[in-house]
Amino acid sequence: MMLTMSSLKDYIANYESSTQFFLNLARGVQKDQLDTKHENGWSARQIIHHMADSEAQSYARLRRLVAEPEGSLIQGYDESAWATAEFLGYETGDVTNSIAVYASVRAGSLDVLKRLSEADLAKWGEHSERGKMTVKDWLDSYTNHPHDHGDQLVRALKGQE
Repeated sequence: MMLTMSSLKDYIANYESSTQFFLNLARGVQKDQLDTKHENGWSARQIIHHMADSEAQSYARLRRLVAEPEGSLIQGYDESAWATAEFLGYETGDVTNSIAVYASVRAGSLDVLKRLSEADLAKWGEHSERGKMTVKDWLDSYTNHPHDHGDQLVRALKGQE
């Protein structure tokens, strides 16, 4: 579901709200709940680690979109490979740093967003997997992302798919 907003101010407010939505959920997960999951789904721990990595990618993508020439490459990454790479700790690692990374990079991106103009929403890059991506597309995606994975986190804690 893409959010429909009328102004950059609305985009920014919704981005900030979605950040807090996920942070509140992630910070509320108890240690004994971290590995609760549906047998075919991600655990709370895996979701939190994914959000840190995804938001670190989004942080770099936003900067590319606004600073580099239009059409610059916006690199995708293999989320499944990252989730199963043992040394990244998705299945065993402490989530404290991942929550801090998520909070920090979202705050950094929010700082950039607050300096943009309405016209900057049209700046674009070429995403390696999705094609043309504008700042507006970026905002839609990363405003919805915490809600999507927040809902997934709630389901994981209930042991549902």
